[in-house]
Amino acid sequence: MAEGRNLTAPESQIIAVLSWLVILTLLQLSVYPSLKKTFGRFAFPVAFPASLLLFTLITWYCGLARIPIQLALIPFIGLAVWHVYHQDYRIDELKDEWRWEALFLAAFLIMLDIRFVNPTISYAEKFMDHGFLASVILNPVVPPLDPWFAGGTLNVYYYLGYWMLGCLAIVSGVSSNIAFNLSLPTVFALSAVSLYAIGTLVLDRFRWLPLIILILPNPSLIYQLITGTTVNPAYDASLSWLGTRTITNTINEFPLFSFVWGDVHPHVISIFNQIFLIFLLLFAYKRWETLDRTAKVIVMALIAVSLGSMPAFNTWDVLIYAPIVLIIAFLILWRKRMALDRSAWAFLLAVPPVSILCYLPFYLQLQTQTGAIALVRTPSDPLEFLWVNGIFIAIFFALLVPEFRKRPWLLLACLPFVLAGYAAAAIAIIPLVYFAAKANRNFPDLLAVFGLAILVVCELVYMKDNMGETYFRMNTIFKCYLPAWLMLSTAAMIMVGQWLTTWGRIPVLSSRHAAVVSVGLLCLLLAVPFFAGYNMGYGTGTLDGLAYLSTTHKGDAGAVAYLRTLPTGEILVEAENGDYSYYSRVASFTGIPAIIGQPFHEFMWRGDPDGWFSTRKADIRDIYETPDKTIELIKKYNATLLYVGDSERDRYNVSLPNAGLTKVYSADNTDIYRLSG
Repeated sequence: MAEGRNLTAPESQIIAVLSWLVILTLLQLSVYPSLKKTFGRFAFPVAFPASLLLFTLITWYCGLARIPIQLALIPFIGLAVWHVYHQDYRIDELKDEWRWEALFLAAFLIMLDIRFVNPTISYAEKFMDHGFLASVILNPVVPPLDPWFAGGTLNVYYYLGYWMLGCLAIVSGVSSNIAFNLSLPTVFALSAVSLYAIGTLVLDRFRWLPLIILILPNPSLIYQLITGTTVNPAYDASLSWLGTRTITNTINEFPLFSFVWGDVHPHVISIFNQIFLIFLLLFAYKRWETLDRTAKVIVMALIAVSLGSMPAFNTWDVLIYAPIVLIIAFLILWRKRMALDRSAWAFLLAVPPVSILCYLPFYLQLQTQTGAIALVRTPSDPLEFLWVNGIFIAIFFALLVPEFRKRPWLLLACLPFVLAGYAAAAIAIIPLVYFAAKANRNFPDLLAVFGLAILVVCELVYMKDNMGETYFRMNTIFKCYLPAWLMLSTAAMIMVGQWLTTWGRIPVLSSRHAAVVSVGLLCLLLAVPFFAGYNMGYGTGTLDGLAYLSTTHKGDAGAVAYLRTLPTGEILVEAENGDYSYYSRVASFTGIPAIIGQPFHEFMWRGDPDGWFSTRKADIRDIYETPDKTIELIKKYNATLLYVGDSERDRYNVSLPNAGLTKVYSADNTDIYRLSG
């Protein structure tokens, strides 16, 4: 990587964006012809996420084998050459696919625009996200090194999203502080393509409706924007949370917030893969009997890769989607129960083990802490529940009115939940039961059932963790509600599209008018971030997420730039001062492991079996304040560099030994020492 370039220069950033897009295009086009016989008109959009998942799988095994990540491009280049040789790229066919490419680029540019206005790696989980990304880019090995725990690796966490984006940065030559701001645009664009493919697969008109889920606010945010106050009085002083703290003591994120907030976090990165799996399951459910044997194998293989990637992307997702895959496979098998459909049996019995085999070494390496299942004794307030999920609930209830009239007795299904005090679960169980009982239920009905089931389960049980009694189910709601949102909103938008299609009087724009409207809408969306004044006050107008350091932390800016030029193998000492603060910034900005970064994060992942939580923090203090122990403790952690900047001087009474350290960098009240010898 060319760290010496001026990353704030417009031409450098333009080159980075183009290089990133060229690699994505190479991956996508190399796979596309191989999918044409299976997916037909959907081969082009399927190739976007499919190629990236395959690239991630290959690079991960390159990292496991300790061979250069760039070698992962060879299969894709070879496949592209093969297709060129066999004349599989037809100009007339590629011309017909321009809408998919235009959609991808439009979605990418919209989110890139938002990141350009608010690019800084400066708050929330961004330190962690960039630190893990930078660690992968600096030293792409499996498992990646943990930049917040010297001597440790990321086998305590689901890191595959950082691996995927880091490897994209490596092969495209993009620096981590630029790649950070190209990551969410990529996830957003991949999600948009798969959503439009879902709409195209099931809707004759209004195929764009599923795209709305990426920009759909929850009712709580709508109320907050109109009134300037939150619906939950506990959060009146924190309007910036924008409807995501509606259910008391939980986090209720939705895609619009997650993408705009800008954390390149596992739950956000995984969105594209979740939507892709939903498309694959929908395609299999609708088209299984029409596919030949080879096509079925390809569909099953992609489902296995998508499902198999989930534990390493965001482990919570696989707990939700693995049962769904099995249910869809069973329903396909049940349709042909009178005939011996070996392919359906293969779907049911082969996909789960193959998905596990995809990343089997990941499971063997994993050493994270897991919690037990416990009963929820303080369920959600029903009004707060509706402020989060009310849009979908309202759509479902409106569309189910004919079913209510046919079988009103099914409404009694909510009674046990009401009597037990779980009112929110009672609300969700009504449409769930009616969708499940429909005689002519289709895939959107099933998707609604799955999403509603998640809401019901979250009202009844939660996963124990270290968040304490007050926030006992914060993580469960946080991690489960986003998949539920994706399922419920997709189902709701499809149902609305199907309902609108029955209204023949609704006009549809011609292709030319639709193009004009689309271009106008794109221009509007690109302009909104600039005129909305959306930024966190740290800096704007760049894709370099660390550019703000030159004005807010000048000493760190130069020192970090110096450290980013060093080769792999360094371990540094820097100040520690809890979580969600500016501390741990050097490891986070460089990817170079520090003795300890943000302690509670590490405690959540590792536990404290050997007392490291207090020991490491005390050792860092002694390194800076007790000269007689400095060298000994630096060697204890195999550290090579000691960082002394403004944060270290504010945190400690810095007193270093006269011997054993060599100053290798000094500027703007920031010094870096190397252990002598």
